[in-house]
Amino acid sequence: MSVDLYPHQKEALDLTSKLNRVAYYYDMGLGKTFIGSEKLMNINNQINIVLCQKSKVNDWVDHFYNHYNGIAVIDLTNKKNYQEFIDNYYLTSMKVVAVINYELAWRRTELLKLKGITLMLDESSMIQNVKAKKTKFIMKLDADAVILLSGTPTSGKYENLWSQCHLLGWKISYDAFQTVYVNWKKIMVGGFPQKIVDKADPYKNVERLKSKMREHGAVFKKTEEVIDLPAQQFIEVKVKKNSNYSKFMKQSFVAFKNHDQELELIGDTTLTKKLYARQLCGAYSSYKLQAFKDLIESTNERLIVFYNFNNELEELVKVCSDCDKPISQVNGSVKDLTAYEAYDNSVTLVQYQAGAMGLNLQKSNRIIYYTPCERSELFEQSKKRIHRIGQEKPCYYYLMICEKTVEEQIYETLKKRKDYTDDLFKSYKGTNS
Repeated sequence: MSVDLYPHQKEALDLTSKLNRVAYYYDMGLGKTFIGSEKLMNINNQINIVLCQKSKVNDWVDHFYNHYNGIAVIDLTNKKNYQEFIDNYYLTSMKVVAVINYELAWRRTELLKLKGITLMLDESSMIQNVKAKKTKFIMKLDADAVILLSGTPTSGKYENLWSQCHLLGWKISYDAFQTVYVNWKKIMVGGFPQKIVDKADPYKNVERLKSKMREHGAVFKKTEEVIDLPAQQFIEVKVKKNSNYSKFMKQSFVAFKNHDQELELIGDTTLTKKLYARQLCGAYSSYKLQAFKDLIESTNERLIVFYNFNNELEELVKVCSDCDKPISQVNGSVKDLTAYEAYDNSVTLVQYQAGAMGLNLQKSNRIIYYTPCERSELFEQSKKRIHRIGQEKPCYYYLMICEKTVEEQIYETLKKRKDYTDDLFKSYKGTNS
């Protein structure tokens, strides 16, 4: 059984019909799942491995099971299924599509024995870090066909594109890639030299980079090139920083009472100081919690709220409960959209890492960002949970920002990263190689 494709999906397949290594960098909501699965079927290898996020394993299994006949679809996260697959894959004459999540795949070392497979990576931005075990493992797999899918191939950081370029068959070394396309500079940290990307002028030869990626099977497409979605409006909700934030930033220490709990925050490292600074702008900010309460009381529309930390979730649940709002949650422990589906005035609390990718929440047209996410790809994908095919209303995004704090810096960085990501999607000038 084949699936019915939209013209922009057929175009992607036509452009790459003669290639076995491709990347479909299609904006969120443009149906990369169908493009990727049709390409996988067209390549027609017997053994096919799909890697995805843990939350998407069942979705991919159901997709292939429901849309294609005559193939075996296997969930490799199940130990029994995995062992049967490893013991018998070479005996079957059927086409096999096996699905597994990134975090588990590198622990399944027997997969390295597979030969000549088609490898499909959903959200290929997951392999940006070349030092990560999952990236190293994927690079070792014996694949003679590769399909990469992502709406945000890199978090606006071109230095992290090499692993995907390598899988596409671009035979440029890691060091050469960094030298040709990234402006590095050396700084001294604690008396030791350290190499960082030059913030003032981070990248070079960008047109050549875009040309080479397209030459090696990368196809880019933004939503606005395909369909006219409703307008997006971003509204900054500025709140005062509290005195605890100012004390902490000066002394790297602050003690205070939160409800009935006595807390002491000690920023004894760069990482802990930034972590606690962010929490003082979120879970421990009475000004922001009050502003959040004012926001959700001002409307009876469905609201989606993105947050970072568990202590934020606790505070947000209290506020929503006080306002008699039906609550849905999506996080590392729970995925419950019952209230979202049933009630027009519901509030759905979504943790970035658990729900920024993959959810369809276009029954709502309003997102509140209680705190910002530092990962550009998660922030950009979170916007598309409501701004996608099927949305008929203008979309509103409320950015809650503690003034003169780390949050302003994070949002400024996110804007820069988005600009670099968007530039990849623009047509390159000329055909430099």
